[in-house]
Amino acid sequence: MRRFDIRDEIHRLDPEADCGRIMQLINAHEFPWDMGRALGIALYRTYAVPSIGELLGSTAEFTGSTQKRYDDTALILSNIVRYGVEPGPGRDALRRMNQMHRSYDISNDDYRYVLSTFVVMPVRWLNDYGYGWRRLSDHEISAIVHYYRRLGKYMGIKDIPSSYEEFRDLLDGYERDHFRYNEGGRRVSDATLGLMVTFYPSQVSGLARRFSMAILDESLIETFRYDPPSRAWRRSADLALRIRAKVVRRMKPRAEPLWADQHPNIRSYPRGYDVNKLGTFPPGCPVAHNVDPVAHEDLYGRDTAPDAR
Repeated sequence: MRRFDIRDEIHRLDPEADCGRIMQLINAHEFPWDMGRALGIALYRTYAVPSIGELLGSTAEFTGSTQKRYDDTALILSNIVRYGVEPGPGRDALRRMNQMHRSYDISNDDYRYVLSTFVVMPVRWLNDYGYGWRRLSDHEISAIVHYYRRLGKYMGIKDIPSSYEEFRDLLDGYERDHFRYNEGGRRVSDATLGLMVTFYPSQVSGLARRFSMAILDESLIETFRYDPPSRAWRRSADLALRIRAKVVRRMKPRAEPLWADQHPNIRSYPRGYDVNKLGTFPPGCPVAHNVDPVAHEDLYGRDTAPDAR
């Protein structure tokens, strides 16, 4: 297999009809490490929105069980990409995510914003920041947009943007209008950064924290009231990621997919896991396997599928 064979395979697929397969190739073959980092930053950004940060902080799940929440989030999202929404682990993961969300009063605007981070941040990480071993093409970006529009429909989100530019403008505008310091978000941010440090050898934990801070943009640093990283750390982190990209470009393409449950940072389930038991079960949240797996209300929390616009 040559270095660009998977890219060429992606471009033989239809970005709308085959968006699920394209996402599998992007996430598990072409950019497994990068997509993990980009989506991690995407979720981290949401803590800076008070309605989201305070909710996550109030549950204490992201501060008291940070590793498990990190693992559960990664595994749920990975299973949906890996298996799709046909009956099986992918549908179970989608059901589990929707059950958790329905246990809280979350606005459609917040849902739309979170969805926009999933679309925009991988493109910014790989293309705008230059940290990918190659750039995402417009064809691939279109597939990402179609995939998350479809996922948003299954989540019952309304008024979903129809293009990458609309998702990008939504994200930028929402952050400009809503990023504010909030105690819950700061607690979740501190816990998340603390977890990130544990992914590196203890001898370099201090350097790992500085590196993690150096890749956060100024809006996040200011919102969470952290001391800004020095210019030297900013330049060093940027250079290290660009060098990594050049090294990866010269590596052989990944023949076998790398999924979240194969990653060493996923540490809560050394003996395996049941996707139906991932995540939290707040009061009133149903146990997934006690629900009809094909009923519309099972996926959407209502009698019929929502009209995703």
